[in-house]
Amino acid sequence: MSDTSHDRLLIIDFGSQVTQLIARRLRELNVYCEIHPYQNVTDAFLAEFAPKAVIFSGGPASVFDEGAPQPPASVFGIGVPILGICYGQQVMMHMLGGKVEQGYGTAEFGRAYVTPSDDRIDLLKGWFLEAREQVWMSHGDHVSQIAPGFEVYGTSPNAPFAITADLDRNFFAVQFHPEVHHTPNGKTLYENFVKLAGFTGDWTMGAYREEAIRKIREQVGDAKVICGLSGGVDSSVAAVLIHEAIGDQLTCVFVDHGLLRQNEADEVVTMFRDHYNMPLVHADESDLFLGELEGQSDPETKRKIIGKLFIDVFQKHANEVGGAKFLAQGTLYPDVIESVSFSGGPSVTIKSHHNVGGLPEKMGLKLVEPLRELFKDEVRALGRELGLPDSFIGRHPFPGPGLAIRCPGDITRDKLDILRKADAVYIDQIRKHGLYDEIWQAFVAILPVRTVGVMGDFRTYDYACALRAVTSVDGMTADYYPFSHEFLGETATRIINEVKGINRVTYDITSKPPGTIEWE
Repeated sequence: MSDTSHDRLLIIDFGSQVTQLIARRLRELNVYCEIHPYQNVTDAFLAEFAPKAVIFSGGPASVFDEGAPQPPASVFGIGVPILGICYGQQVMMHMLGGKVEQGYGTAEFGRAYVTPSDDRIDLLKGWFLEAREQVWMSHGDHVSQIAPGFEVYGTSPNAPFAITADLDRNFFAVQFHPEVHHTPNGKTLYENFVKLAGFTGDWTMGAYREEAIRKIREQVGDAKVICGLSGGVDSSVAAVLIHEAIGDQLTCVFVDHGLLRQNEADEVVTMFRDHYNMPLVHADESDLFLGELEGQSDPETKRKIIGKLFIDVFQKHANEVGGAKFLAQGTLYPDVIESVSFSGGPSVTIKSHHNVGGLPEKMGLKLVEPLRELFKDEVRALGRELGLPDSFIGRHPFPGPGLAIRCPGDITRDKLDILRKADAVYIDQIRKHGLYDEIWQAFVAILPVRTVGVMGDFRTYDYACALRAVTSVDGMTADYYPFSHEFLGETATRIINEVKGINRVTYDITSKPPGTIEWE
């Protein structure tokens, strides 16, 4: 449900790969915004949503395509500032009386530079720090004639209308993408846009916390709630927030599938039972999971076994709680966005995801999802607001299937024990060198091969392992972390000396894409 207590900005999505980045930039400015596919934005939707400003995203289409994406024409008459980006600029010009042309002669892909024609407008205050400003272009079509009422305020070699505006109506349009990292000063444009639209920056985690507690109490009343607690940041923050709202009406079910990191189950159970005094069912089902996984080596098969067993086990223990009417989940805003396909068509499944999908209907439960309006970084901020320790909420992401997907090939208890110890040494090294917060995710994968080695003049025949560490903003793309050779050598020595069963250490330098962050 949309948040109605704040001024709201509407992002109309035309299918850009980076639309989420627009929302992230605005949230960083404490502006509440929502992304909606253009098909869903009708006249009635606009009237109900009542945006204070609108942004048109980029997209892969051409205005010349049959059935090309368009916003409703009424959006131009609701009297709020509008910013069109890339395809958003082109569709704005196309609908308001300008012209767009096709032609590779004026296409631009990658880094470009915009020079000002006139930077004395509110949108461009403080933006041109030099005689020209670096931006990121990605367009084939181009605007060849601006619509009546618009003027040109910035140009690039292949985009003579790189920045245009109709100041009387507060309509702005840029051919480049200010939301991406490659437009270094892009945040200034968004900051200027929301200021001229009259946003006050009232979207804060302190305010969100109070509003979320009120909404949870209104939704739940005096009913019982169960929460599938994975020990990850999202479900943990959701659990603490809900517990603050309704106390012992909440019971968490922590399913220990035997695929957790070293000491992880004890740490999670201790924190929630002792520190937060929260009703918690610790379901140690490791024998069940590892028994079902025995002899399985196909990654998708492993994921599906874990997902099915998790649902079965969770339902069993949830039923023991008795009388629960709600299921709490740590659903985030990217999950909500991605569940609504821009085109309505299917997307390729790279790998199955572990969740509790299907449970609410099966068990007759209603969902409580207090984080569904938040991005990951906002969840961490809310966690700090709620008093969760930084050492916990700052942890690297950990997959639902756990160590199963860091153990390619057959899963055995011996291999899992070796993997846990090696991973603990690796993370300890990263922390000792002060690198943990620079890295998005780091872990060890134990490889399904044994290699010959020599230790103390004796022949060894043990497992090889791969170290993985990546940098990323949101996990959608990633690059390997550039450890020094000294660090890698020191870490490899520690693992081989301290972990019986490994005699060879490698470092994975694959980016995403073409690889994924996890090995399976």
